[in-house]
Amino acid sequence: MRNLVLLGGGYGNMRILLRLLPNNLPLDMQITLIDRTPFHSLKTEFYAVAAGTSTDKDIRVSFPEHERLKVMYGEVVEVNRETKEVVLESGEHVPYDELVVGLGCEDKYHGVPGADEFTYSIQTIGKARRTYKEVCGLPSGSTVGIVGAGLSGIEMASELRESRPDLNVKLFDRGERILRDFPEKLSRYVQQWFDKHNVDVVANSNITKVEQGKLYNHDNIIDVDAVVWTAGVQPVKIVRDMDVEKDKFDRPIVTQYFYTPEDEHVFFVGDCASSTLPPTAQLAEEQAEHIVRVLKARWRHEELPEKMPEIKLKGFMGSLGKKQGFVHLADTTLTGRIARLMKSGLLWMYKRQND
Repeated sequence: MRNLVLLGGGYGNMRILLRLLPNNLPLDMQITLIDRTPFHSLKTEFYAVAAGTSTDKDIRVSFPEHERLKVMYGEVVEVNRETKEVVLESGEHVPYDELVVGLGCEDKYHGVPGADEFTYSIQTIGKARRTYKEVCGLPSGSTVGIVGAGLSGIEMASELRESRPDLNVKLFDRGERILRDFPEKLSRYVQQWFDKHNVDVVANSNITKVEQGKLYNHDNIIDVDAVVWTAGVQPVKIVRDMDVEKDKFDRPIVTQYFYTPEDEHVFFVGDCASSTLPPTAQLAEEQAEHIVRVLKARWRHEELPEKMPEIKLKGFMGSLGKKQGFVHLADTTLTGRIARLMKSGLLWMYKRQND
């Protein structure tokens, strides 16, 4: 049997499984999925686990079951393109004919001293659990600093305010306004929510150092009891160490077919793949659709399309606690309760289609 190996059970590889199983896999092909956990985690909701407003169970989706799908659990330590094998921490070698690398990302600290050592993360479900244990275990009146006011930082700050109204929450934003690259109406709405709910947004911030109990913003020292870092990501180390050409963000450069120019049998998806579009679950799923199209054509011995369709993202959604939210779709901005219900509905639909 030929072996299609999927590294990581994230949004991209889940979409590949959804499209290939049960009836679109050649009879001489099997799939091996390798992940460190025995379930797919909804990464877009890790902030809620960290804030204590959702549980692990709320954001888990079981991997599909199929006679030609083998699921392995373990830590990937090497991809050997010469021998076409994936090496696991256990020492096991997994051969592949086609490989899709979707191992996700980790925090990028931009060289800020102490950031790695003295901050908490929401990049994996395990790290989100540890963040919950620390942040939600703080005494009343403690101060939590959240570094980075992108979508993850905004949702973390708002959910923590809802979970622990007795904490002081400070959100550090490099820009002059929240979501500076999006319509000012949306920025004002989010800022007004934070003002109303006593979340201190520190604009034009530049975190230069982190120490135990202290954040350095420019020359100012701010006392904090815990810091959550949401100020940028990079591919996981195994991907950064791979011998392929990468962009300035250390993401492997891919062709329009999403395999690396150095090796047409190694694909990258999601946070692992270079793109001009912002890294989102939606992007990973669209990239996966392209990879499935390429794989099917290859298995049928067909020529690949001369020009693959351009990926266009539909927009984005965000929550402000469990009752308010915002949606930006097709240059239209919607805020409030309806926007939050739309996000909840999308989450429900996603979980249902992957059951």
